Amino acid sequence: MIKGFIFDLDGVITDTAELHYEAWKKLSDGMGWHFDRELNEKLRGISRMDSIKVIMDHNHVILTDDAVVELATKKNDLYVDSLESMTPEDYLPGARELLTHLRQEGFLVALGSASKNAIKVLQQLNAMHYFDVIGDGNSVAKSKPAPDIFLYASEKLKLQPSNCVVFEDAEKGIDAAIAGGFHSVGIGPKERVGHAELRFNTMKEATYFEVRSFFSDFF
Repeated sequence: MIKGFIFDLDGVITDTAELHYEAWKKLSDGMGWHFDRELNEKLRGISRMDSIKVIMDHNHVILTDDAVVELATKKNDLYVDSLESMTPEDYLPGARELLTHLRQEGFLVALGSASKNAIKVLQQLNAMHYFDVIGDGNSVAKSKPAPDIFLYASEKLKLQPSNCVVFEDAEKGIDAAIAGGFHSVGIGPKERVGHAELRFNTMKEATYFEVRSFFSDFF
């Protein structure tokens, strides 16, 4: 039986992708590195440290570990400063409605995000009360496509993976959900999240009724 729901943050609850892009772009420009939206897509769903390694590999750059950490910290500072502009109006259409409905129906809800700034984002959205458990980039060592963040969330919810539905917008996120034995809902185009059990183009389409109808055998 499905008793819990686990949500990624960026691209599912809200869209901070543009803020991340602007921070990475500013950092890369300052370093004289190439960075564009095509390369930015490869960062979807992965951690900050993994992201900077992707950018460095693309630019054939090798730096010391200390230098990498320093640059990742600089990018994070740029991003965190930009979060101050977020408000409760910045939910993706349909996300707040779904979270509200799940609460009304009595389901357990967790966050499963690679972001180390997840709590700050949720606070800016006034969304903390929707979640029983917060799993973020500080919760586990291995980021997606390893299933660790979702396993952490389900363990804290005291549920088996098979009792949980994961919402993800990233290919690696769906990979992680499948690897962990979770039900999966993909948000985005087929070429990115088409391997999820159920897929919607947008969160606005991902209503409680649509999800419950698809997984009807498990409710």
